[in-house]
Amino acid sequence: MNTFLEPLRPHLLLIGRVLLAAMFIQAGWGKISAYEATQGYMAAMGVPGGLLPLVILAELGGGLAILLGFLTPVAALGLAVFSVIAAVLFHGGDDPAQQIHFMKNLSIAGGLVVLAAAGGGRASIDALIQRNRR
Repeated sequence: MNTFLEPLRPHLLLIGRVLLAAMFIQAGWGKISAYEATQGYMAAMGVPGGLLPLVILAELGGGLAILLGFLTPVAALGLAVFSVIAAVLFHGGDDPAQQIHFMKNLSIAGGLVVLAAAGGGRASIDALIQRNRR
């Protein structure tokens, strides 16, 4: 990494994790709060509402894992795949607003792939586990 940014790396990874996680945690919690409405929306989009518990687990569980830096590469790749699937299922078509959401999901997936490659950083449970193994 660039020598200018190297001292900032742990802080940048933490900030990036917090920013990425916030959206997923909020979305997962929102689905719990509006469970029936979310099931109805999923069904209207052709997705079985019975999958909602898995969606909540992915968003809330994956978001918390990213926030804490726990199993960061696995959580990040899982949420990246989830984001691409959500883009295809819910944000396809010719509507310009949906195209923006589609591209947003792809961009988030890209950021998550980069996070998977970089790891959680020093301020993560992953790093704590690694230090304790030594």
